[in-house]
Amino acid sequence: MRRMAQWQDSRNLLETKILSMIAGDIGGTQSRLLWVARPFLQPLQTLFERNYESAGFADASALLRQFMSDAQRETPPDLLCLALPGPLNQRRVELTNLNWTVDADAIAGELHIADVRFVNDFQAAAAGVDVLQKSDMLVLNPGLMRPGATRVITGAGTGLGLAWMQAGLNGNYRTFATEGGHIDFAPANALQSDLLHWLRQTYAHVSWERVLSGHGLEALYEFNRERHRGHTVEFPLNAAQIHAAALRQETVACDTVQLFADIYAAWAGNLALLYRPQGGLYIAGGMAIHLQSWLTAERFTRLASEKGRMSDVVRNIPMYLITEPRLGVLGAVRIAMS
Repeated sequence: MRRMAQWQDSRNLLETKILSMIAGDIGGTQSRLLWVARPFLQPLQTLFERNYESAGFADASALLRQFMSDAQRETPPDLLCLALPGPLNQRRVELTNLNWTVDADAIAGELHIADVRFVNDFQAAAAGVDVLQKSDMLVLNPGLMRPGATRVITGAGTGLGLAWMQAGLNGNYRTFATEGGHIDFAPANALQSDLLHWLRQTYAHVSWERVLSGHGLEALYEFNRERHRGHTVEFPLNAAQIHAAALRQETVACDTVQLFADIYAAWAGNLALLYRPQGGLYIAGGMAIHLQSWLTAERFTRLASEKGRMSDVVRNIPMYLITEPRLGVLGAVRIAMS
């Protein structure tokens, strides 16, 4: 009886323990942070959530200290899981598009968090696909969906991310990070060949990320300004201003956003051939959300499938545009809690 009572006391302690964690999706432009708790055998509870401009902080520790202060929690979390844009090197990461070096052991010591974990940002986005509802995405191409088949996720933002997913024998998907956004850009037509030649005057290596990113959109705008010499623009525009100008139907901006969408379509078609993701090809990221009227047009899927003898292969791949902006941070939660 005494052992039974001790066992019951231990079980009661477990059932009242709350696992508290911070999940973060650290971007070159914006970082999303989420503080959640999971009571034993209970659903997750959101305790606090906030977005920050990444450039406003000297490093990841400063960002996290601000978030923890804003959350006004009395104790630090049990666990921290950060989705980071860049190749992971054990527990230390140099971010690709943000001048930060993030060290897990240093953060653990500074912020008194016992368990600090890192994951690639698009590996987290891939994990986030599993928590999406139908309302969180738009169908670009219905294709022929095959449950349990390979999935791919890509997205243009401050950089260009890419990850893929493969189901195990138990049906659960594992996620795999890549740095595919840095492979060589390949033009699909004469205009894009001119663009590549123009970019090579500045960059020794022209990757897909050089054109499919926020800075890429700005570069495309400069390229089109030179092409439209009759349209005088006194100063360069940033990505948000280019989008706003395109919505106003300004010629150079419209041509720029359309060129961006056409290149995005070619990239999506390449991924469809490379991975044959019959479980779905998912397009994510802030730029896709803002430019969805261009990406959901018939022209996008038509250009994506212009792959010669392999066109039908691409047409059979299901493609989706994800409209849930918290995909990465939700994926980081899922990875940490699994």
